[in-house]
Amino acid sequence: MEMFKDKKVRNDIILALVVVIAAAGIWLFSEVTKEDGAFAVVVVDGVETERYPLDTDAEIRLESENGGYNILVIKDGKADVTEASCPDHVCVDQRAAGRTGEAITCLPNKTVITIEGPSDSEVDFVS
Repeated sequence: MEMFKDKKVRNDIILALVVVIAAAGIWLFSEVTKEDGAFAVVVVDGVETERYPLDTDAEIRLESENGGYNILVIKDGKADVTEASCPDHVCVDQRAAGRTGEAITCLPNKTVITIEGPSDSEVDFVS
């Protein structure tokens, strides 16, 4: 193969493969180590307003200060925004969140729903 005779091209290909493999490994590690969430934490305009357990099905209307709203549906251990008053509906198009660290964000309504685990809500005073 003539393409691999040039050392620069060969080294570039090796570097690209190493970067792709490293990125895939980091992504796989982060996906495997995430745990199922326990709470959907709602923050409106920078202030935590409520915590909803993910093990209880519910439909909640979240009101924002600008008059907008989001409909949060908790079902099967996941939180999902199914309806919103915002013009772009990016929050509605996001997939349901159910693992720690996942979030659903609605910028026009200044609403963020973050998934936390059971240990995230406990304060450790020892350390």
